[in-house]
Formats: sequence, C-alpha cells, structure tokens
Amino acid sequence: MTLTADAPASTALLSRDDFRKALEDAIKGREAKNASFSMAWAEGKLTREHFARWAENHYHYVGPFADYLGYIYGNTPDRFTGAKDFTLQNMYEEELADIRHTDLLIRFGEACGTTRERIEDPNNMNAVTRGLQSWCYAVAMREHFVVATAALVVGLESQVPSIYKKQIVPLREVYGFSEDEIEFFDLHITSDEVHGERGYQIVLDHADTPELQQQCLRQVRWGAEMRYSYTRALYDNYVAA
Repeated sequence: MTLTADAPASTALLSRDDFRKALEDAIKGREAKNASFSMAWAEGKLTREHFARWAENHYHYVGPFADYLGYIYGNTPDRFTGAKDFTLQNMYEEELADIRHTDLLIRFGEACGTTRERIEDPNNMNAVTRGLQSWCYAVAMREHFVVATAALVVGLESQVPSIYKKQIVPLREVYGFSEDEIEFFDLHITSDEVHGERGYQIVLDHADTPELQQQCLRQVRWGAEMRYSYTRALYDNYVAA
C-alpha cells in the first residue's frame, strides 16, 4: 500500500454523488482485503494457529464496537432521529440480538485451538491492534457524530463484506471448518452490507458543510489505513516472524 498525503480541503460543498465517490475513493488502495494477512488467508496459506492469533487480536478491535457506537449515539443530537436509531440498532445487533457477535468470534477462536480466556486477555493483542482500538475510542468520543460515523462505519465496517467474502470459502473448502464454527463470518457478510450502506447514507445526509465533508473524507482515509495496518501487522507478527 502506498500512502499519500491528504488532499487539500475543498472550499465548495460537494454534490451528493461527488461526495459518495470521494468517500469510496478514500478507501481505494487501502483496502484491508489486500493486506498480506488477508491475502495469505484467502490463498489457503495460513494455519489454525494463525487464526487463533487473529481471534485473540480481533476480539479487542471488534469487541468494544458497541462501546464506540455508544459514544457516537451520545454525541448525536436528538433531532437526528434516523442516525440515532441506526446507531442504537447497530449496538443492539452487536450485543443482544440472538447471540452476541463476540461469542461467535470466540467460538471460531476455540475451534482454532485457543481459549476464551486467552481471547479476552488484552495481553494477547499486539501493539498495532492496541493502537487501532485506541483510535476507535478516540474518534467515537471526540469527533462530531457524522465524522465518527464516517470513520468507523464507512472507513472500517463497510469493508467487512469484501474481506470476509474472500475468506469464508477457504475456511470451508481449504481449512475444513464447520458452518457453526464460521458463523461469525457469514453473519457479518450480510449485516455489515446493511450497516455500511446505512453509514454512507447518514454521512451523505448530515455532512452538510465543506468542512464536515473534508473531515469525513480524512477520517475515512485514516480508518482504511488503520485497518490495513492492523491486518498487515498480523502477518508480520505471527506469520513472517
């Protein structure tokens, strides 16, 4: 991945179509599906031990996702009822609907040979994962709600279906996992397509000044870079090391 400097801020409000394209372009070239760990996964080059390390890290990125969303919800003015309802529904799906998403992640990790205790232990995440988690908290707590939505839902969550669609087939056909063991991935291919698109719509609706649009674009770019770096670090720490 070649990182580029942020584009100069525009002084004009972008049209809805131009802004949507700019948001999508902010992710291009930074997609986590193209990072080394994702590529090795999709090509059948990893082992269950590598997936165990992934689970022990991924838990600490996605496990607090409802917490991130809670800060965004609290920072969203009451008049933006559609945005608040989406954020609350997203939190509900993470924590309460049917089965907690983190429990599905732990089920997968256990199938890879690790334990719930190891997965939940923050000592088992690497430094880059710790940085991604901290960045998510900082953005959710401090940024304007539409900017935080851009960062976490567009920049991070909207990428999930494209990542997992490349990974779920080899999980079945190469690595030999059962459908129950990989339910975490199947669920997120579906749910995060909906969440990602809804996030786009909230950003398109409520980033209504040139300044907010540019802040959203910057945070989407940074979010994509953070997820790419996190995914690459998994390869560097656990496969190449």
